[in-house]
Amino acid sequence: MDGAGADFLSLDVRSVPRGRITEELVRRLREAVAEGRLAPGDALPPTRVLAGDLGVSRGVVVEVYRRLADEGLVAARTGSATRVLAGANPTPPGVPAEPGPPPPTTGVEFDLAPGVPDVAAFPRAAWLRAERTVLREATGADLGYGDPRGHPRLRGELAGWLARTRGMRVGAEDVLVVAGVAQSLALLAQVLRARGVTRIGVEDPGARGAREALAHWGLQLEPVPVDGHGARVDALARSGVEAVLLTPAHQFPTGVVLAPQRRRELLEWARGGNLVVEDDYDAEHRYDRAPVPALHASAPEHVACTGSTSKTLAPGARIGWLVAPHRLRGDLVAAKHAADLGNPALPQLVLAELIAAGDLERHVRRVRARQRARRDALLAALHRHLPAARVEGVAAGLHLLVTLPHREPGSDVELAVRAAGVGVLVHPLSWHRVRPGPPGLLLGYAATTPDALVEAVRRIAPLVTAARP
Repeated sequence: MDGAGADFLSLDVRSVPRGRITEELVRRLREAVAEGRLAPGDALPPTRVLAGDLGVSRGVVVEVYRRLADEGLVAARTGSATRVLAGANPTPPGVPAEPGPPPPTTGVEFDLAPGVPDVAAFPRAAWLRAERTVLREATGADLGYGDPRGHPRLRGELAGWLARTRGMRVGAEDVLVVAGVAQSLALLAQVLRARGVTRIGVEDPGARGAREALAHWGLQLEPVPVDGHGARVDALARSGVEAVLLTPAHQFPTGVVLAPQRRRELLEWARGGNLVVEDDYDAEHRYDRAPVPALHASAPEHVACTGSTSKTLAPGARIGWLVAPHRLRGDLVAAKHAADLGNPALPQLVLAELIAAGDLERHVRRVRARQRARRDALLAALHRHLPAARVEGVAAGLHLLVTLPHREPGSDVELAVRAAGVGVLVHPLSWHRVRPGPPGLLLGYAATTPDALVEAVRRIAPLVTAARP
């Protein structure tokens, strides 16, 4: 054959770098599904036919179809064609195409996915004590339909907590209780859209889940590059957007803190009539020095700050907070009321009791010490087994970033897949990028014991070394 691909793929395999045909074919087919060129129910070409059209081995196409099936995009039955599944759109409208999916989770022994907290450390005894106190003291009014902004007691305790830990000058009336940062983004996106704001800046690299959430609610995404000093405010200003989502205290996934000069530039940009959405990600998980204050403390009428208990307690708690500029609060409360009438009352009261009794602060200190020990174990393992590795994001958070600056962009996706093949789940940095850039691996450590972290690094080290050019 002449190397031309199937018509719907428009792929010439001669233009694909050697050893990358499998990844490129997976990407092209995924895009065909996302863009509707392959609709639910459509049959993919038989493996022998597509292999013949492309001039590749049938084994390559078999592997491509297997990967798409693992992602839930297609299904194959014995004696029948491989067909696109209903609802198999891997990229919500407005989300740029990504270099590849996360690695498969089957057969994983060590889950080093970033952002996974140590739920085994959940303070069960303290929670139970607080819950007994709440059940003993709760009134009928506490158990009825309450204020959609959240229970007054929790809002008051959160205001004090944010003042002590994040330097924010807020009162109970400023706090909106939400079901995690994801709901904050949903509410803000709806309010911004209603006010005519259709575009929002996002960090690149940045949290893919946050991008997908904003795009789901109809906002167009404008990538803002991140370097060693944080988000590039000059690029943000040139983009023309009126709002931006940032993680200034601990940027995900690089771990950098927004530099002082950048903070000043960002605040100046915000005071020009723009909005900064501050995801106060991992601010409490800083090990080597005190965390920087929340950006909100410097410009409360231009910054909407959101956080949650997902990393301090457990993601399943689904409790978070949003402190937004006064001009947005009425619309945000209305959107919250329309969404769910307000968070469940009893967990709010239990969290308020944990804060008031000092149990939450004690728990955070214990967890921070435990996580620091695990971080140190992971660092030591990387220094031993990958001494040439460039490790970033050491000072805070729940993961480390091993960058691979001399590798081909996107090559970390295949590396993560190979790591899963030896039982270690990691995230490729490219999965959190919008535009191509240097690859890397994100290694979470909060939910894994030191011995397990050492073994995980021992397994993936040969893969990283072998991938060197």
